[in-house]
Amino acid sequence: MDMLLRGVYWSAVLSECNQHYYKEEDMLPYAFVPLPLGSVKASGWLHDQLQLMADGLPGHEHDFYRIVKDNPWLGGDQEYSDLNEAFTYWLNGLVPLAYLTDDGRLKQQVLDSVDYILSHQQSDGWLGPETEPTSRNFWARYPLLLGLEQLAEAEEGTDMGMQILDSMHRFIDLTDEMLSDNYTGYVTHPDDNFDDQWGRARAADMIVALQWLYEHDPRAQEQKLLKCMKLFYERAFNWTEWYDMPYIQQDLDTISDDITVPNFAFEHGVNVGQGLKAGAVFGRLTRDKQLSTSALTAIDLTFTYHGTPSGVIIGDERLSGLSPVRGVELCTVVETMFSLSYIYHTLGENSVADRCELAAYNALPVMTLPDWWAHQYVAQTNQPTSKNLSAAPFWSVGTDGQMYGLEPNYPCCTVNHPQGYPKFVSASFVRDGDNGIAHALLGPTSVDTTMNAGVSVHISCDTKYPFAHELLYNVQAGGSFEFSIRVPKWSTQTEISVNGNPLHSISPDAYTGMQRISLEGGESQIHVSLSAEIKVEPRANDTVSMYHGALLYAAPILYDLTSSQVPGYEDAPPQVLNHEMSPTTSWAYAIDPRTARFQGLDESSSLPNPLWTDGAPTSITVRACEIDWVFVDGYAPNPPPKEHRTCLGDPFDLDLVPYGSAKLHMAELPVVSL
Repeated sequence: MDMLLRGVYWSAVLSECNQHYYKEEDMLPYAFVPLPLGSVKASGWLHDQLQLMADGLPGHEHDFYRIVKDNPWLGGDQEYSDLNEAFTYWLNGLVPLAYLTDDGRLKQQVLDSVDYILSHQQSDGWLGPETEPTSRNFWARYPLLLGLEQLAEAEEGTDMGMQILDSMHRFIDLTDEMLSDNYTGYVTHPDDNFDDQWGRARAADMIVALQWLYEHDPRAQEQKLLKCMKLFYERAFNWTEWYDMPYIQQDLDTISDDITVPNFAFEHGVNVGQGLKAGAVFGRLTRDKQLSTSALTAIDLTFTYHGTPSGVIIGDERLSGLSPVRGVELCTVVETMFSLSYIYHTLGENSVADRCELAAYNALPVMTLPDWWAHQYVAQTNQPTSKNLSAAPFWSVGTDGQMYGLEPNYPCCTVNHPQGYPKFVSASFVRDGDNGIAHALLGPTSVDTTMNAGVSVHISCDTKYPFAHELLYNVQAGGSFEFSIRVPKWSTQTEISVNGNPLHSISPDAYTGMQRISLEGGESQIHVSLSAEIKVEPRANDTVSMYHGALLYAAPILYDLTSSQVPGYEDAPPQVLNHEMSPTTSWAYAIDPRTARFQGLDESSSLPNPLWTDGAPTSITVRACEIDWVFVDGYAPNPPPKEHRTCLGDPFDLDLVPYGSAKLHMAELPVVSL
């Protein structure tokens, strides 16, 4: 069965394409326009995280990891699949990491690698190692182009920047020819040697890259670029129709294979993370506002029926419902973050930015060790152990999937996870109209840019957010402009002062959450104080998750750590190890959320570096007791039903800590009355 293809909307558009060139304004405009790579930098604890990444596994894969350094894209022969995606995943994340840290070693790796790719572009314009036409699959070009466009932004005005743009246009010439020839390289034909489901399910990523070229360097080829976008859209799998069907709202484990097998592309966790933005991407292209806002429906249904408390999607290869036993894939985490930031830029709906922060400040850090030398393939919401299990509770992930290591279960997350924080940082500040700048994703970042109206600005945000809710902005501007700060939906009260003078009319936009402040040229200082309360979120089977602001809190489980060399990588840096964590304390807790008390960060306290580790700076204390709840096949099963929750001893105070700090954790806790 052919998966949910769209109709013939584009026949009218094609006829118009033959009559005139399209201009940038012919696409639906962004609500907030993203800034080029390098305009936004990290500071404070976020800068520390990027530096740890550069000094850790993300920054050393090119040195020793065979599927990067000896990849076919660089003339080698090491790949984990015939999709040839490993190197392009790596490039898509390393470009922003290298340039945001200004790390000369990493920048040189990027430049040398891209120089090799460009110098080996095939005579007809194809980018990649595939030599047989029947093996040419567009999919791996999507992260390649996303990486190249970032590099072109960072290298604007240099020879490398121009070479990238020249190469992309040569590739687009070939893309036009291939797609016009019955979707060659995109839709599988009888003699082809590739699986087209990945490219068609993830087509929105390619269109994002083509939109960028259309808006930044069209070279009078608007017709061709628009035609290519249209052809990718025309044969993309129809995410909007999928969300109109009932299956997203059901436990797929109970659905017949007659339904789930043909629709696997819509059920695959990473596809879903990337597909969240499909409506917004396609809506921009078609100027269809209803299609664009369908991305909000996708978010609502996905997270209602398959969402984890940490802000992402439960899918251990396939969507897996709401069980805290099931897995969240690291690739899904970073792709979901990118999709959510794109959707907020496009639509401006405040809760989308809140959800992006939730993923960035919870789901991502829990899956990496504090020094960024090891990661998981999947994480569990309730995970009191991390080791090679005797049996896996996942749909299609191995028994080592929730261990920390070099490449647990499968290598894709090793090469894909470095994009997470760098792209989040780049997306944090945005343009707001011709003479406005907005802080969309809150955290310690700064921006240097010149607005369309010609006003140059430098804005730095000094903050310990999300661990504290005070943000201090220092602004230097070459003229008057509009500065906006997004107020999260969870903030119960917001106070703002400008140059020491309280702002009395605080009324953030009801849709975007943006509080606009008119500033004159020169220096200004803005102080923002947000206010959060403990939030108790009901989960399935009379359990709860606990929040304060953008942070999820969990019961930390102490452990013994056993580390070992990675087979086949004995000559790797000594930090490259696989790790098992065995609990040394109880984990079978039930809590009374009515007793929760928050312990905040002292204003004079500094955040530790590494940050996401033991000794977290904030906590929520609750009354708790141990209940009868034991391992099954080496992992914690679903919480016992309410009628089987009898305290085994006296109640005690239990300190919950930020989820990202607790590598072993219980974040979906049974409720009892104490």
